[in-house]
Amino acid sequence: MELVFASNNQHKVEEVQAIIGSKIKLKSLNDIECHDEIPETGDTFVENAGQKSRFVFERYHLDCFADDSGLEIDALNGEPGVHSAHYSGSRDFQENINLVLKRLEGKIDRKARFKTVISLIIGGSEHLFEGIIEGKISSQQSGQKGFGYDPIFIPEGYDISFAEMSAEEKNEISHRAKAMEKLIQFLNSQLS
Repeated sequence: MELVFASNNQHKVEEVQAIIGSKIKLKSLNDIECHDEIPETGDTFVENAGQKSRFVFERYHLDCFADDSGLEIDALNGEPGVHSAHYSGSRDFQENINLVLKRLEGKIDRKARFKTVISLIIGGSEHLFEGIIEGKISSQQSGQKGFGYDPIFIPEGYDISFAEMSAEEKNEISHRAKAMEKLIQFLNSQLS
């Protein structure tokens, strides 16, 4: 089975292919020659994921899925949320991290979660899958692995950040892995 993953983020494509395994051949937007800026104008992860998957399906008529993910911090009223990738006004991960740490200065409540919603369109029908991992925001960055907010997110039950974990460790517990697991179960039920 071949599926298009509607993402230009090569880190994400690699992470998802590692989670999915070899049964499903993943194609990126580059692989299908899609170089358009896909709209993400929704107010929720569900809306944004759906916009992206519908864009690819309607233009290319290929089974596909898209995800929208973000970091929600309780003390910041759920921010950065759907604006996680460009919270600081740019797509610079370091600037985004700096802004989060600045806004959390002096706050005791550091509870946060990463959330992923996947919109799969297969045979013209949309299916949604969600993954959440609870945790907290550290007061300083640690670790060199991963991407995005990984250096400041400590998952519940751990004392190290996502950026200090190996890709295999992170892929076992991450929000994206949890949503992907639901997607894979669904796809396997379709394949059998």
